Amino acid sequence: MTTLVFGHKSPDTDSTGSPIIWAWYLSEVKGTPAEPKLLGEPNTEAAFMLKRWDLPKPAIITGVEAGAPVVIVDTNNPAELPANINEADIQSIIDHHKLVGGLETKGPIDITLRPLACTATIMHDLIGTDMAAMPKAVKGAMLTCILSDTLEFRSPTTTPHDRAVAEALAKELGIEIPAYAAEMFAAKSDVSAFSEAELLRMDSKEYEVAGKQFRVSVLETTSPKTVLDRKAALMAAMPAVAAEDGADQVLLFVVDILNEEATLLVPNDLVKTVAEKSFGATVSGDQVVLPGIMSRKKQIIPALTL
Repeated sequence: MTTLVFGHKSPDTDSTGSPIIWAWYLSEVKGTPAEPKLLGEPNTEAAFMLKRWDLPKPAIITGVEAGAPVVIVDTNNPAELPANINEADIQSIIDHHKLVGGLETKGPIDITLRPLACTATIMHDLIGTDMAAMPKAVKGAMLTCILSDTLEFRSPTTTPHDRAVAEALAKELGIEIPAYAAEMFAAKSDVSAFSEAELLRMDSKEYEVAGKQFRVSVLETTSPKTVLDRKAALMAAMPAVAAEDGADQVLLFVVDILNEEATLLVPNDLVKTVAEKSFGATVSGDQVVLPGIMSRKKQIIPALTL
């Protein structure tokens, strides 16, 4: 059977590119037939990556067949995976997030969790000398994933190794990182075609804090005004999105990539309490700026409290 390789729901660049990278490696190097899949429409930056490197968009799936061989990348959280994931035959997990628990496997598997900024960086190391055989387009996807997850090395999750791998790939591909990253972030910032509900779900993950279920959404942009101009409509859409997704509240952080800060929308007293207790912020209106906050994984999620 063909092994399915996929990342989390609401796929970002890493959860779009890493399945492509690993499916190539399994199929072309290891001789194990594999196909990349997506658990939803890729975001605008991921779509840019596919077009820029002329890569076919992986098929979108909503579930997996019982017993189907799968490789999970860029997550190990069952809430971000198909509801029937534990019925699949999980072959391996490659991830750079904290261990959540809840996945069940048919037997012992390979699990690689490393404290790096990007799954694609881990894959670079696992592939090793076989990188020499990787097509230019797949290397382009790898570079894009790393620049995306590190926000061009601005994110506090960035390690020297992430940067070294990205710079080596860029040199090999003849890519100037600042110019290419600017193109990526421009694509990520173009959210004009999306509804408020789609924006709230575009890059979001579910977390429980003190018994409350939060959908923690992040919009990374070089044009925060474009998003904040829709603030009223975004806040009006939050209750319905939360109800449909089984959450108590949506937390929306608009990350300003260039100024290295986040703006949290504050629609009610619950979010005001979250902002004040989690970040020591003083909230006087329906938004609050959080200087230096860039990373959901390293700065937002660990800080959340009530």
